[in-house]
Amino acid sequence: MTSTEQHVQADPAPWRVWTWPNLISFIRFLGIGVFLYLLLGTHDDVAGLVVLAVGGGTDWVDGFLARRLGQVSRFGQLFDPLVDRLYILSAVVALTVREFVPWQFTAALLARELVLLAGLVMLRRHGYGPLEVHYLGKAATFIVFAAFPVLVLAGQGGGVEAWARPTGWALAWWGIVLYWISALLYVIQVAGLIRASRADTPDVVRRQST
Repeated sequence: MTSTEQHVQADPAPWRVWTWPNLISFIRFLGIGVFLYLLLGTHDDVAGLVVLAVGGGTDWVDGFLARRLGQVSRFGQLFDPLVDRLYILSAVVALTVREFVPWQFTAALLARELVLLAGLVMLRRHGYGPLEVHYLGKAATFIVFAAFPVLVLAGQGGGVEAWARPTGWALAWWGIVLYWISALLYVIQVAGLIRASRADTPDVVRRQST
């Protein structure tokens, strides 16, 4: 068996959907629509801030429960980071529309997502599934989640703006830097797997596939 086949077939986590951690992830997923409605539909920024803070602040809960209860599942390993990514994307787009953040910040975040998407496509082409989320990417997600409610709070004006705006932007740009570092590590991993895949493929097969 080649190393490629070992990587594809090795899946220690069972494919379980109905678990408590996955239920929490699903509730967080529903919160995305609520947040968008509050921020873009009713312009209820305070309520939207609460939903965003709860959705981001409970990001670690599903993973903690999965390990604590012995309910780690392949579905959860894929769905949880997907919810995180959707939360980040919906939040940054909504905050850009409401002019809480500039388009340059949104462009930097979306460009990073395109890099990850391109890497996933390349992995699929070579027979690999999605890579596990790197701890640096999780840390970046947490920091960006923390930045967004502070930026919304800064947009309300008043006495809080003096400390909320610099704090929010310090967190936001710190998170973006960590995001891009994690993306670089992801690209390195993808390149290594692709090289391993090509090394495992006989020359005859490669010539036939071209």
